[in-house]
Amino acid sequence: MPAALILIADGTEEMEFTITYDTLVRAGVSCTSAFVSDEKREGASAGYESNPPFAKGSRGIRILPDTYFSPHAATPDKYDLLVIPGGAKGAETISSNSSVQHLVREYLQAGKYVGMICAGSLVALTSGLSKQPVTSHPSVHDQLKDTFIYSEDPVVVSGKLVTRCVPGTTFPFALTLVELLCGKEKRAEVAGPMIFPPGTFA
Repeated sequence: MPAALILIADGTEEMEFTITYDTLVRAGVSCTSAFVSDEKREGASAGYESNPPFAKGSRGIRILPDTYFSPHAATPDKYDLLVIPGGAKGAETISSNSSVQHLVREYLQAGKYVGMICAGSLVALTSGLSKQPVTSHPSVHDQLKDTFIYSEDPVVVSGKLVTRCVPGTTFPFALTLVELLCGKEKRAEVAGPMIFPPGTFA
């Protein structure tokens, strides 16, 4: 069974986190969410290493992660996919975390998939990835356009790196990840019961 690690922080975009997590679970992917703390929470982090706090999303919705982010427990030998959602504040916290940056490079070097959503694509920049096609939320376009081959496509697959632009394209992003991990038949099996309108991205 494929396994995915999905990061979350205060300010993460709720749609991008929950739709991706849910769609992967529907495909039979074993998912774990890990809370990435910002500096304001660092002092308290030791008290809940295995029992993280609620993450307060970009719209104020509280989500309880499965575990606290630990780089030693998040290595690519344990997971097939690393997912980094957007949301301005959450993306800032995750993209500035040096352990996350190192992990992104490790996953790609190990031939594992890395998915970045919306402003989460900033992690491609802070991780020092090579010039390649990416997309993102328009708000971080200017930060990425000179370093990468910027695309306006809703979902961009560049080798093992998968990026996605805005919250409204989270379903095609998640279904693309299902296809990459589990095949086209599984994508169709998962998308079918969702009953997307004809001509959409399923």
